[in-house]
Amino acid sequence: MTAVVGFVKKNVVFCVAMAAAVITCFLVPPDKAYLDYFDWKTLACLFLTLAVVCALRNIKFFTILARRLVRIAGNLRGLFLLLIAITFIGSMIIANDMALITFLPLGYFALTTAKQERYMAYLFILQNISANLGGMLTPFGNPQNLYLYSYFNIPTGEFCAIMLPPFLLAITLLALACLPVKPQKLIIGEEFPEKLNKRRTALYMVLFLLAIVIVFRVIPFWVGLLIVPAVLFFVDRDALKMVDYPLLGTFFFFFVFAGNVARIDAVNDFFSQLLAKDTLLVSTAACQGISNVPTAILLSRFTTDYRALLLGVNIGGTGTLIASLASLITFSEYRILYPNRSKHYFWLFTVINVIFLVIMTVAAKWLFL
Repeated sequence: MTAVVGFVKKNVVFCVAMAAAVITCFLVPPDKAYLDYFDWKTLACLFLTLAVVCALRNIKFFTILARRLVRIAGNLRGLFLLLIAITFIGSMIIANDMALITFLPLGYFALTTAKQERYMAYLFILQNISANLGGMLTPFGNPQNLYLYSYFNIPTGEFCAIMLPPFLLAITLLALACLPVKPQKLIIGEEFPEKLNKRRTALYMVLFLLAIVIVFRVIPFWVGLLIVPAVLFFVDRDALKMVDYPLLGTFFFFFVFAGNVARIDAVNDFFSQLLAKDTLLVSTAACQGISNVPTAILLSRFTTDYRALLLGVNIGGTGTLIASLASLITFSEYRILYPNRSKHYFWLFTVINVIFLVIMTVAAKWLFL
């Protein structure tokens, strides 16, 4: 029973998605139309990307690279900028939640070594925002992007053109957020002698490039499903075990939920009329209550305005603590490290995220649409 409770606490969104799917199955009994609910390419691409990223994490590729970069930071403000940049770029490549799992411990290590723990909450919050906003530029940077890119069959060039302005604004805002941090000197010793496994790195990079090529529709996704799991089975089986299967399950159940809801006339009419008024604001607001991935899957059934929806579900990752699954990861990590300062973190997180949310939404509304 304890294990079940622990699983539910750790995977709240997955459990909610499953419950929502089951409930709607009573309203819309299963039939052949259910098969059309699923975007199998999105699920396949997400699985392949997560599997390869787990393999790279197992050889400490990202940690070794990031630690080497941190050593050149020089001062505290430079350290902030570098850690945020690492997380920002990391989310473009390995998705926001994986970027945080990989780079939050690095931020903790850097500040504790430099004896600057008082900045920990602020750093974690900015890393969290950089993870949520950094992945917006690429189709594979955020799970919701991967889904919308595939669902609407958006041309790659158009996708990047839509997301480039808010991406640049996010970089500017994060850089400005680092200005209050004093540029005092840092001395961080070398305490991590790990060396990179060059052969494994080369192999995993090939697999990662294969996954990216599949995302960009160059080759069929089933080719990757044959090659990547087979290679990892012999080279690193743990990577296959470490894949975030609850995230894949969340997508699966929300496909069922969204598909069923779209077949209920009253609900269909309600969402269609609501989104027709302002897709950007509706999607951004919905993220604050049910997070950005479920919002993308649900609302995609009721609008063809993928430009506004893309902007909404990416910007909407800021704001409340549940606007993005990545935010819950950050809060959980901070609460473990500083259990008596959770309330302080929560309020500081909310204030900073709301500032980002308001600025990004206003800019998207008046400049990017």
